[in-house]
Amino acid sequence: MNKIERIRAAINGEEVDKLPYAFWSHLPGIDLDPEKLAKKTYDFYKKYDIDFVKTMNNGMYSIEDFGCKIDYSQVPLGGVAKIVETPILCGDDWAKIKSVKITEGSLARELYSLKLLLDYLKGEEVPVVFTAFSPLTTAEKLSSKKIREHIKEGKGELIHKALQEITNTTCELVKKAIEMGASGIFFASQLTSFDEMTEEEYLEYGKPYDLQVLEAASKGWFNIIHAHGNNIMFDILKTYPVQVFNWHAWETFPEVDEARDLAHKCLMGGIKRMDITNCKKNEVRNQIYKSLKILKRKSHL
Repeated sequence: MNKIERIRAAINGEEVDKLPYAFWSHLPGIDLDPEKLAKKTYDFYKKYDIDFVKTMNNGMYSIEDFGCKIDYSQVPLGGVAKIVETPILCGDDWAKIKSVKITEGSLARELYSLKLLLDYLKGEEVPVVFTAFSPLTTAEKLSSKKIREHIKEGKGELIHKALQEITNTTCELVKKAIEMGASGIFFASQLTSFDEMTEEEYLEYGKPYDLQVLEAASKGWFNIIHAHGNNIMFDILKTYPVQVFNWHAWETFPEVDEARDLAHKCLMGGIKRMDITNCKKNEVRNQIYKSLKILKRKSHL
């Protein structure tokens, strides 16, 4: 099987010639340069011979065009990017948020990097998924994590209007990525955690907008929901209209067999992130072994 055939078979629950695998990493200091980002992502793919490529976008890309200014000066020193200016300083400021063009600014930069990456990968027969953030994730970053505070202040109507504007932009972005040749999207949701919101809050402010984005990406055949963090809202996310469910397996519930039995989707996961970072080979081997044993080597990522 080539890589596309292998992934398609896994998604469809069919037998594969070998278990498909992939992993990825942020590329700080590189991910603001579309040419370097595309080349390093391609080099990463070639070095590790992974079965699909996830775009390694800058984590702040979705908020820049909405009026945020980011300080990246500490990144080369081992620090993190910081938001130094945002249009959302109080609850009433949500009225300022309007849809932005994907042909300008950071969104155009990420699409250009995708184009270069796809050019590098011509003839490789490997799927590429484009990283997109959920509208509520973007809103949370825009507000410096104050969106719940603003909801409690009674600004829900303004927040809903802003979320729709963000959603409109995100829908255009993912449509374009798939038109360009991406096989689907890696849909990152960073607030589908009981540590961040209540289930009722997410059902009102998260899920309706998520579903619009996933509908916009529906021409993709390899769409992934990424449930970020611990204590995830599994009962909400397991029903999302995607082909693949991804979460931090072994770090948080559900357990692998629980996800297999209840999600009814191809699963992606199985290794603790920091065990890779810290080169804990025995732990990584054990997690792979346990994942394969639980799934009885069936067609799961």
